Amino acid sequence: MLDLILRGGRVIDPGQGLDGTLDVGFRDGKVAAVAPHLAEEARRTVDAAGLIVTPGMIDMHCHVYWGASAMSLDARRMAPLSGVTTMVDAGTAGPGNFLGFRHFVIEPSPVRILPFINISYPGIFAYSKAVMVGECGDMRLLDPRECVRVIDENRDLVVGIKVRVGKIAGGDSGAAPLDLAVEAAEETGLPVMTHLDDPPPSRREVFARLRPGDILTHCFKPFPNAPVRRDGDIFEEVLLARERGVLFDIGHGGFSFGFRVARAMIEKGFLPDIISSDVHALNVDGPVFDLMTTLSKFYCLGLGLPDIVRMVTTAPAVALRRPDLGSLKPGSVGEATLLSIDEGDFAYHDARSEVLRGGHRFRCRGLVTAGQFDRVDERPDHARS
Repeated sequence: MLDLILRGGRVIDPGQGLDGTLDVGFRDGKVAAVAPHLAEEARRTVDAAGLIVTPGMIDMHCHVYWGASAMSLDARRMAPLSGVTTMVDAGTAGPGNFLGFRHFVIEPSPVRILPFINISYPGIFAYSKAVMVGECGDMRLLDPRECVRVIDENRDLVVGIKVRVGKIAGGDSGAAPLDLAVEAAEETGLPVMTHLDDPPPSRREVFARLRPGDILTHCFKPFPNAPVRRDGDIFEEVLLARERGVLFDIGHGGFSFGFRVARAMIEKGFLPDIISSDVHALNVDGPVFDLMTTLSKFYCLGLGLPDIVRMVTTAPAVALRRPDLGSLKPGSVGEATLLSIDEGDFAYHDARSEVLRGGHRFRCRGLVTAGQFDRVDERPDHARS
């Protein structure tokens, strides 16, 4: 007997090439079967007709060191709103406070949290409306030996190294924090996720240092350090980085995503590898809100649904080196996202306050975790005009 069947939803699993009306069965916390009709009995059956069923979605960039970092949110609250079963914390904690993150937030959490560790010893320690101090402005805080030590002690958990470079995060330190992050990454065999804000350093300096499998977040950020010229042409260093295997992650955030840049990149056929929200305390009430809102923006910009699903399931799972995630293949972890695409008149905002009028909105309707289904309650409708 199965524990759960999701009956008759539109199942989209890009990793398996699935897109059709199917049943999904779960047993013992894992995916047990996917078929047009599962005849086996189940302890619970959920009618998924009219809904889209995907592998459990992954938000590749968020901040959830809740209670210890002013910018962080409670993963228990955000996961259902974002429609995700995995939240990737993008370097909120550094070597100096990672143990607290692990024991007091990650381990007790019902939501899977996979952390990048910050190259800066205290992590992102002062990011609020009242106090804003970049963690990479003082090079005395950046010790790759400490970063490597903590990674080695937490190999079962840490998925990569996060570094924030730019005038806001690093002052005049330029690309030096990135050099240290790459050095630590080489030592540990992990990828680097790089945030780039205003110069210094330049876009060219950053791209020259990124390796295959490294991740540039905020990849559709507005000027300065945007990936495109004003006329819409993509800078050569951006194209070369993709050719050698650098991954491009949206990381919307409060300051790091522009519709003008997104349109130009999409028109040139340069799609992101991964869509993530970078949701945190300063943007959860707008313009980000949650991952569902970020996905809605890309759908209204013209991306196809299978591509969008791939960018929050298969692609981040590959980047994280977690083949057990982002898939409905039998034997995979028993996780799924159920969502609807509602029609209406919706207003979406980017980081520059440009408004995109769209006719569709993604809504999470339920989550499967450990093979058990939970319905997701409605969120206040912030997008409807």
